[in-house]
Amino acid sequence: MRALIQRVTEASVRVEGEVIGEIGKGLLILVCAMEGDDPAKSKALAAKISKLRIFTDDAGKMNKSLLDVGGAALIVSQFTLAADTSRGNRPGFSAAAKPDIGRALYKQFVADMGDLGIVTATGAFGADMAVSLTNDGPVTIWLDV
Repeated sequence: MRALIQRVTEASVRVEGEVIGEIGKGLLILVCAMEGDDPAKSKALAAKISKLRIFTDDAGKMNKSLLDVGGAALIVSQFTLAADTSRGNRPGFSAAAKPDIGRALYKQFVADMGDLGIVTATGAFGADMAVSLTNDGPVTIWLDV
């Protein structure tokens, strides 16, 4: 699975003008299930993200995890993270999991994050979403598992 995580002071997602998910301090997680991914990869990604020490401690060093700071996660599905731009000017997305598998793995990832004790909010799989955030730092990290 692939994720782009951003440390945020706040983030929200709207569908058709209505807020469907929002958080305060925590992580905006854009996540994409890739061809060949399975529930074990979802669990591994959730474990990795929950323990990444990217929040600052009292000395100003990135030394605390999402779990340490009690932050929340806004999890948004984004198949475009699978974009292949190596040929031409139109990205290809064949590396992304098929929609039914992608949806199941997205739901699994949300559940895996919740099972770790992280408060989660979500976007809507396959919907046209408007995502707003205040990036803290800015801290933005790309992960593949």
